[in-house]
Amino acid sequence: MTSNKLDPSKMFAFEASFVMNEGLSLVDRLKWTSVIASVVYVTLLFLGRQIMSKRAPLELRGTLFAWNLVLAGFSIFGAVRTVPELLNVLVYDGWTASICTDLSYLANQTGIWTLMFTLSKMVELGDTVFIVLRKQPLQFLHWYHHITVMMYCYFSYPQEVPSGRWFMVMNYCVHSIMYSYYALRALRVPVPRVINVGITSLQIIQMIIGLTVALNVGALKLGGVGCRQSGINVVVTVLMYVSYFVLFIQFFRRTYSQPRPAKKEKVENNGRHFEAQSNGVKKHH
Repeated sequence: MTSNKLDPSKMFAFEASFVMNEGLSLVDRLKWTSVIASVVYVTLLFLGRQIMSKRAPLELRGTLFAWNLVLAGFSIFGAVRTVPELLNVLVYDGWTASICTDLSYLANQTGIWTLMFTLSKMVELGDTVFIVLRKQPLQFLHWYHHITVMMYCYFSYPQEVPSGRWFMVMNYCVHSIMYSYYALRALRVPVPRVINVGITSLQIIQMIIGLTVALNVGALKLGGVGCRQSGINVVVTVLMYVSYFVLFIQFFRRTYSQPRPAKKEKVENNGRHFEAQSNGVKKHH
């Protein structure tokens, strides 16, 4: 089943010219590269921290602002182009189609955005460069989330997983807000604490919805519905979202539920929510 109730005349030229099979083939060739990139990333991460331990932190405020501004713009455009497709499938074909059978998000106006979303997960590893060079606090959640999301996207995209539309749309939407917030922080624009709490809460909600989708797919497959998602992928998805949920809840409690000291050294956010307790958590997503 493939829903295509979206108006083709509203597609940009680069969206209309996208060839789905070429995108699938490209990522399929790169999927093991994501594993290598993860190993190199973690190695350089801890090596870089060792090197910077003997050096003064770099400011990089202008570069950080530009980085977050670009990612915010990308996420906003991605959300604008992919949300209509998800709503379209829900309205015309229903919930089960959106998570189990419909693959329209891999083509049409959202095809190129799905490919760019997948490829962007490797680009987002650059967030950690600012953490290392600016000598900001680094939490397990940050680098664990980065490498697992990247590898999951690179291995799942070529498998044409219908429920991937949910994970992508939620990630685009949350990142639109999150990276915009980081850009403001890079400019030292005062941001109310409630914004931090709100972004972290959205991320937790994102994990709950993602887990709900994954568990529903698993239940449908056990019930004999022909979902286009392998059993292994479903299990990996469930385990991944459970781990994210637990880690984000722990971060939320540690950051927002404990009494705030009367005087607290101001920690500038380095580009990720879960790097500094004064700023909240991250994506992802």
